[in-house]
Amino acid sequence: MNKSPRSILILVADDDTEDCMLIRDAFEESLVLNEVVFVHDGEELLDYLKHRGRFADPETSPRPGLILLDLNMPRKDGREALLEIKADPCLRKTPVVVLTTSQAEEDICRSYDLGVNSYITKPVTFDSLVDTMRVLGHYWLQIVELPPENGCPWS
Repeated sequence: MNKSPRSILILVADDDTEDCMLIRDAFEESLVLNEVVFVHDGEELLDYLKHRGRFADPETSPRPGLILLDLNMPRKDGREALLEIKADPCLRKTPVVVLTTSQAEEDICRSYDLGVNSYITKPVTFDSLVDTMRVLGHYWLQIVELPPENGCPWS
């Protein structure tokens, strides 16, 4: 028996604006209608998660229920951001799915060592991306039991 999709925020960290547009379109095409917010590097991701700078207001920067993380980004890459997220007691329970072009065994192993919940190589075609977003949305938003917000302050 499938549950109704949860209306959690999906936070996508990816520096490629074309990939961001494709991800947004793929979510829409696959009928994953959750709010999707984009940040463009690891620094911006952590600013969002810790409510710093332009993300200081929790009303306009709500806690995500799922993070999609590219590994290869400027300023702070996805590996460094993942390390910080999983080391923070207030953030570590937030599911993180790596969505990247890298198929390198080293990146896959290191991501899991750092605590990633899933590792997905970005599909090459838009139709494959739509299929991936459909499955990802179904799994993370309908099947999986996500942890409740633990009440940690975002500072």
